[in-house]
Amino acid sequence: MSLVIDVISGALMLTASLFVLLAALGLHRFDDVFSRIHAATKSVTFGFVLVAIGASFLMDDPTDVVKLLLAAGFQLVSAPVGAHILSRAAYHAGGELSPATAVDELAASQVDPTERA
Repeated sequence: MSLVIDVISGALMLTASLFVLLAALGLHRFDDVFSRIHAATKSVTFGFVLVAIGASFLMDDPTDVVKLLLAAGFQLVSAPVGAHILSRAAYHAGGELSPATAVDELAASQVDPTERA
């Protein structure tokens, strides 16, 4: 039984490392900051969750498993929020959009703060 658990845990951690590698490739390959943030957030979050699940199979103490699952849950909640905040800040700072961007939904909602109605 221990061999099966070790193999499952190893497979989950290997899969997680592949997702993190994909995130690194996305950071290198994508054109604009928004695509890069998307690649890093999605892949690294999923990779961390897989590592936490794989490591929880190897833990003997239930409190360690709870800590890992809480850390994975916190990662699932905080990573998208952080990426959203970074993306909005990059947009308002004048970050260049990729030429492949078809729709800029925030452009229509931009209001000049000097213009008061």
